[in-house]
Amino acid sequence: MLVTDKTPPDERLRDAGRSQNTILAAARDEFAQYGLGGARMDRIAQRASLNKRLIYYYFADKEKLFQAVLEQAYQHIRQEERALNLLGLKPAEAIGKLVEFTWNYYLAHPEFLTLLNSANLHKARHLDDSTQVREMNSPLIETLAEILERGRKDGSLRGGIDPVQLYVSIAGLAYFYLSNNHTLSAIFGRDLMSPKARSQRLHHMREVILGYVLSA
Repeated sequence: MLVTDKTPPDERLRDAGRSQNTILAAARDEFAQYGLGGARMDRIAQRASLNKRLIYYYFADKEKLFQAVLEQAYQHIRQEERALNLLGLKPAEAIGKLVEFTWNYYLAHPEFLTLLNSANLHKARHLDDSTQVREMNSPLIETLAEILERGRKDGSLRGGIDPVQLYVSIAGLAYFYLSNNHTLSAIFGRDLMSPKARSQRLHHMREVILGYVLSA
C-alpha cells in the first residue's frame, strides 16, 4: 500500500505496524542466524523486502532493533504461557504442565535459544535497558509463586521453594540440553535429538522437577 499525506491516520498506523512486524521477523531470523555481531542491516532489509532507511526510521540502529526483537521474543513465550491457564490446574499438574510447555516451546522455537545465546554474549545489556521485559516476566513468577503457595497449603507441595529458582531450573534443564545437543551427542556417542531421546529427556525433566517440589 502506498502511504501518502492523504492516507487516513488509521490506515497509516496499520501500515506502520505491518512494516515494523515485517522488519522484526526479518531481524529475528538474521540475529538468530548470525548473532548481534554478525547481523547486517543490509541483509535484514533484503529479508524484509523494505528500504533500509525505513528500518532506521522505526528502530534507530542495530542495537535498538536487537532489543526490540528480544522484547518481542519474550512477549511471545509469555503469551503462550498465559494461555496454559496454570492457575486453573492443581499445583503439581500446573508445574508439570509448565515443564512440558517449556521443553516443547524450545523445540518449536530454536531461534529463541540462539537469540538468548547472543544476548548473553553481550552480557544482556539490551535486556537491562528494557523495562518491558521485566514487566512481562514478573506475572509468570507471581503465577508460579501462587501455585507453590496453594500447593504448600493443600499439602501437595513442600514449602520454602523460591519461584525464580524453580523457573530457572525448569528453563535450564531444557535450555542446556538443546543448546549443547551437538557437543553432548558427540561426547556420549548418542543422538540426543532422536524422537526417543527427546521423549526420555522430557520424562527426566518432569521427574526431576516434580521430585523436588512434591511433598514427602
